[in-house]
Amino acid sequence: MKHFLTATTITLGLATTAMAEDITIGFAIAKSGWVEAYDAPAVAAARIRIDEINANGGLLGNQLKWIEADTKSDQAQSASAGLQLVDEGADMMIVSCDYDFGAPAALAAEGAGLNSFFLCAEDIKAGIQGVGPNSFSASVLAAVQGATVAEWSAQERDAKTGYVLLDTTIEYDKGICTGFDWMFPKAGGEIVGRDTFLNGDASIASQITRIKSLAEEPDVIMLCSYIPGAASAVRQIRAAGINSTILNGSAVDGSYWLDAAPDLSNFIVPVQGSIYGDDTRPAVNEFRDAFEAATGAGPSSTYAYPGYLLIDLWAKAVERAGTVEASAVTAELENMQNEPTVFGPRSFSDQIHHQNTAEMQIVEITNGTPGVIGSFTISEPVPLDVLLK
Repeated sequence: MKHFLTATTITLGLATTAMAEDITIGFAIAKSGWVEAYDAPAVAAARIRIDEINANGGLLGNQLKWIEADTKSDQAQSASAGLQLVDEGADMMIVSCDYDFGAPAALAAEGAGLNSFFLCAEDIKAGIQGVGPNSFSASVLAAVQGATVAEWSAQERDAKTGYVLLDTTIEYDKGICTGFDWMFPKAGGEIVGRDTFLNGDASIASQITRIKSLAEEPDVIMLCSYIPGAASAVRQIRAAGINSTILNGSAVDGSYWLDAAPDLSNFIVPVQGSIYGDDTRPAVNEFRDAFEAATGAGPSSTYAYPGYLLIDLWAKAVERAGTVEASAVTAELENMQNEPTVFGPRSFSDQIHHQNTAEMQIVEITNGTPGVIGSFTISEPVPLDVLLK
């Protein structure tokens, strides 16, 4: 653990200017409602990095402190929470994982001339395109996740045919399918059908009937959804006797939902870091252990990790800029190309404030047990025009 902290601690004392007061980070986050399951682990990881920085002398010679406001998993409350934190003197703002629920608070930060970071949003709009020039996410775009499992399944499982099943409830889901739609044909696969549903649908019987009416069972089903709808869909697909490899995005990482799909096998999830202690990169496993030591439990999903990353990257940019002023920090973030982090290199540009390529861990669930079976990086970044579809 000592080695981990030393390797990731920002070198202090290099700032060109010093500030007179503590630097305040505002958390506009869900402390209740369904979004809390995604926000809470990332917030815990962010505070680990804040504590590390403070223990090593702070940032620009000042301590980091944090304030928070509960969005209650409500978009209107998100806007109110963002405005509250601006009024309370936040120097930058961290907002909910999901674009739809974090954007109102991020827009409040943008209007006040502050940087904002989504905890783990993976929609291209959670940045320049949907909020403004000072908004970022340290997470890997949903389209990259879809493209990753598309190319991986073609190369590693010799998948030739795929069926796309899209949950249209939130933008994240659409991003996963966008990446799959772009990459699967490029990798030699054929999409033989597609269908939609809503996360709250009690039954997808008609969609299953259409899958079963195909001449042959598809090699893979690209299920673009999140819990609880994804768990319900998986259970119904398997109960119908469909044994295709089911692919999904990182939103279904974790074992907490697997009781809803007993003895599930042949299910693939791409994640930016394993929570099971079996990541192919030792530094990620060290952080996983550090998270457990700090919080009393291991991370419940891979969405813990972008919280640590965003504080790490933002703090490096602040140190290089010598200020927390948003435009100066944004410029330094956009200069980051293959910036080293515990979770692999990270890059931003003046067009994309996300990761449009990254090494992903491939987790397979077999007999109800998830575990890493390898890592995979897509052969080319997802282009901006694809991301904007």
